[in-house]
Amino acid sequence: MVLRNIFTLPSFVASAAIFTSMGAFATSEPLPQDAIVTEEAHADVETLRSKRSENWGIAATMRSAGIPYKDTGSDYVSSFVPMMFYQDEAFFINGTEGGIRLWEKDEWRLNAILRMRFIDLPRDVQNDIGGDTGDYGFQLKRDFGDGWYSDLEFLSDKSERFHGIATLGKTFESDDYFLDATASVRYKDADFNSYYYGLSEFSDRGERLGAGADIKVGVRGRYHVYSNLYLVGATYATYFDSNVRNASSIDADWQGEVFAGFGFFNDNRRHGERELSTRPYWRLAHGRATPSNIGDIIAGDSEKDPFNNQLTSLFYGHPLTDSLFGVPLDIYLTPGVVWHWNSEVQASSSEFVMAIKAFYEVEWPTKWRIGVAEGLSYVNNITYIEQTELDEKGYEPSNLLNYIDLSLDVNLGDLFNIRALDRAWFGYSIHHRSAIFEKASQFGRIKGGSNYNTLYVQVEF
Repeated sequence: MVLRNIFTLPSFVASAAIFTSMGAFATSEPLPQDAIVTEEAHADVETLRSKRSENWGIAATMRSAGIPYKDTGSDYVSSFVPMMFYQDEAFFINGTEGGIRLWEKDEWRLNAILRMRFIDLPRDVQNDIGGDTGDYGFQLKRDFGDGWYSDLEFLSDKSERFHGIATLGKTFESDDYFLDATASVRYKDADFNSYYYGLSEFSDRGERLGAGADIKVGVRGRYHVYSNLYLVGATYATYFDSNVRNASSIDADWQGEVFAGFGFFNDNRRHGERELSTRPYWRLAHGRATPSNIGDIIAGDSEKDPFNNQLTSLFYGHPLTDSLFGVPLDIYLTPGVVWHWNSEVQASSSEFVMAIKAFYEVEWPTKWRIGVAEGLSYVNNITYIEQTELDEKGYEPSNLLNYIDLSLDVNLGDLFNIRALDRAWFGYSIHHRSAIFEKASQFGRIKGGSNYNTLYVQVEF
């Protein structure tokens, strides 16, 4: 089978909450109406700052799936899939999908969603054809009570190949486990079937297929092991429509997939919600690219980029919890926007990040924090430092990559003995994009990425 041209993942755009503060002026005289309004606004902001523990999680899973295509030389393919989970009144991340709640009334809810979709080809050709893809659209959800619900989704890939999914689901919950069993029908238009199953646009044996409807059943869930540690997993089976089953490029009537791994989640169901000591923050950073790998940087051997490529980033930190396994760790959901400046070897470009970050504080002799973040990064245009490394290794680059942030900062209030700066930190961080050593199909099965040494100011409010 000859493949060319390919599946790509559309931009992952992160949403973040923005808080503002107001103050009231104290006096012994009766407060005027505008002062009362200001005082109430100040109280509301203080309530927002005093966050309660929320639904969140981060997991590492392996996914194995059957390969339905002919002449591939492999029966199944595996991929490492890092996942994030988060849910509030307006925004959610659920493993391989995320969305925004657009409307809600009684048992009905309308969401805008973005979901990763796996394309199961042999791992040795996934870099050539671009890895996996993503779909975006709308989801109408209804809750019937007692764990029963239904979803109706209208989705498209970036080239307007449409499909719709109707799902009936049932959840089962206790303090120790969560299960979600589903049965769904997916209708795919002719362009969708032809492109993804008939291989009409990039195979020498591609063909046009008609529209059709698949049937998919499965269950996903997690099981509590200890404190914040959970086992996570899922299994699904898909029965293809007749047009796909009879396609010359397909030699299977159905496909199975399995996820298995572990994760760290909030423990609210066992111990209830509680007030958090952490506050939201803004972080402004600027830094320069380096061709050195992350191991050399940590060892203090960082090489200078001869073209002085630079970035500036702005991150928001949303408090999730202030402990993990009983250890004092401040954990945040942290979306960010990054601007890569133009240089003599690259045009300017934007980057979007969504990650979960943990801080551990030590006092020696002032307050210091060590920070680690894990998440996803999407860049509109591949940067020079990344492109040259992947060219040397013979890989096609991927706009979507895994994101890691390693940081060390010091509290400015302690450092200068100025109490007004107690909520301000100055630090150093490594801005790192990589593809997890060819283990992840969603990142195009590549090895490599990019690193930037950055300095930042982080202010809590």
